[in-house]
Amino acid sequence: MEKIVMKITKIWFEKDRIYALTADGRTLWQSLLYYPKLRNATDEERNTYDMNAFGIRWENLDEDVSFESFEYDDPEPTGISRILLSHPELNLSAVAQRLGIQQSLLMAYANGSKKPSLEFANKVIEAMRAIGRELVAIPSI
Repeated sequence: MEKIVMKITKIWFEKDRIYALTADGRTLWQSLLYYPKLRNATDEERNTYDMNAFGIRWENLDEDVSFESFEYDDPEPTGISRILLSHPELNLSAVAQRLGIQQSLLMAYANGSKKPSLEFANKVIEAMRAIGRELVAIPSI
């Protein structure tokens, strides 16, 4: 069976999303939380891209977005994925070490390629809350 390649005719950005208009008239979108380089880019940087048969490339940002990704089931991160992507100041390596897991696993939870159990998601959230409590307890200088 031959795979049909989606054709995107236009892209644009609004708030924290990237939108795509397909050749068949559909408007699809994804959260820029999945693409921090694009999220933090200027309008000029965002508007400097190339499209090929498979996706969009921002050479100056070293960022790629596949056309296929616009049809994923989760265009907006939720749960611990949203928490981890919304707080890049959290060192995922250190959080993973605190949890006793591999950084790659925590990163897979962050980017949504793996889904944690509810029990483990709560364990991650509790670890982050513990970090927050430790930070709040730091006395002023």
